[in-house]
Amino acid sequence: MRPYSYLLLLCCLCCATPPRDDARLPELTELTIADIHAAYAAGGFTAEELVTAYFARMDSLDGPLNAITYRNPDALADARRLDAEFARTGTLRPLHGIPLLVKDNINVAGTPTTAGALALQDFVPEADATIIRKLRDAGAIFIAKTNMAEWAFSAMHTESSTAGTTHNPYALDHVPAGSSGGTAAAVAANLATVGLGTDTGNSIRGPSSHNALVGFRTTLGLISREGIVPLYLRNDVVGPMCRTVADATRVLQAMAGPDPADPLTAYGEGHVAADYLSYLDADGLRGARIGVLRELSDADPAPEIAGLFTAALADLERLGATVVDPVDVPDFANLRRNQWCAEFRTDLEDFLATYVQNDTLATLEDVIRVGTRSDYARENLAEALTDTGRYGDSPEPCGDAYTDPRRVAFREAIEATMDSLRLDALVFPSWNHPAARIDDFRAGYRGDNSQIISPHTGQPGFTVPMGFVSSGLPAGLQFLGRMYAEPTLIKLTYAYERGTRHRREPLLK
Repeated sequence: MRPYSYLLLLCCLCCATPPRDDARLPELTELTIADIHAAYAAGGFTAEELVTAYFARMDSLDGPLNAITYRNPDALADARRLDAEFARTGTLRPLHGIPLLVKDNINVAGTPTTAGALALQDFVPEADATIIRKLRDAGAIFIAKTNMAEWAFSAMHTESSTAGTTHNPYALDHVPAGSSGGTAAAVAANLATVGLGTDTGNSIRGPSSHNALVGFRTTLGLISREGIVPLYLRNDVVGPMCRTVADATRVLQAMAGPDPADPLTAYGEGHVAADYLSYLDADGLRGARIGVLRELSDADPAPEIAGLFTAALADLERLGATVVDPVDVPDFANLRRNQWCAEFRTDLEDFLATYVQNDTLATLEDVIRVGTRSDYARENLAEALTDTGRYGDSPEPCGDAYTDPRRVAFREAIEATMDSLRLDALVFPSWNHPAARIDDFRAGYRGDNSQIISPHTGQPGFTVPMGFVSSGLPAGLQFLGRMYAEPTLIKLTYAYERGTRHRREPLLK
């Protein structure tokens, strides 16, 4: 945290209403949105007391994690306003008084948005991103920004020039994955109730699986990306990272919907469910048909991850699903090739022109001139100078998930296979290996299955806790659905979560 941010926080704490009775401060371990709203209704504690307790927990536990980069000095005042509103109206908004963590590439008015980079360390947006405005309208309290892999470059680890390296709370010498590792580590350690990440290829689902969380990568076009520093906008998605499917669904409910400022969301019109919460069905696996994508699950898995996946398939059957194993997508190996597209320069320069509006910081060359403390980021910035168009040897131009012929063909092959077998979802481990050690993150980066399908096809992929390996590191099970099949994935993941209850908190002191 920057020194001025900490001073602002201390001022807010000192200027608060009379000191709170510590006996009234809530026990934060694994608190859900439903728990908090029940406590508010019963007078157990207030939003102000809840935010105070989370800040105290950050003081106690974030040192070794290094997940929090900035605390909102207005959070306690926001909480008091929501407490007063509830006292006056007796009504709780959908996310009333729910403390929220935000990845540091998402614009929050009056708050630095750095994307972990020195070039943006002084950028303070004047307006909230569309999703932040929606979450505030739903009653959420923004309490802190979280560390991220610089420019969201790394799926492997979470290292930035502005805040350094984030550690996995389940084993501090291991990575939380990237790029949303700060949100993942903080939510896993109960430093807030819910969090936001962004996912270009892995960056919600990977950190969620490495931190025993639920992570939703939703359909491209369902949720606005306005006001978010891009990596490759053709793939970028923002979504919830939470400890339960129910909490992630509540956050999704508040964010979904078209936004004129993000043209891709026009495709989502008519596809937004009226009430995603109605799909939280503990019997949601009964009668479902789940396909096993061995092309991914059997790609050099660690033995313990393979064992957890086998157990997960048995659990799916025990909970009422028919497991179709294996599922083969025709020409899968060829269709997955040459899907990545290097558009960082174009997307970044558009963001700089729209939001930063600084003549001395307008191009990729300007960003490189400012510099970086991260060797990994430095390599990727240099690569971005030379890479244009699609990676690989395809002559086709880059396009979005709705118009790019290669992306459409990949999706159509997967959905046609699902249709022919009457499948509700495909499953595979989110990672085939546990989290790598921080000091060996490159060599230890193995088994990342999230990069292969949904970033390119646009399909939704949800990860939920699948269990733990013997070292105590978590693993995740991923459900891949058809376009705009979030209701189906909510049913399936909620039933699996409720029927297995693999989530457990890290043993931090």
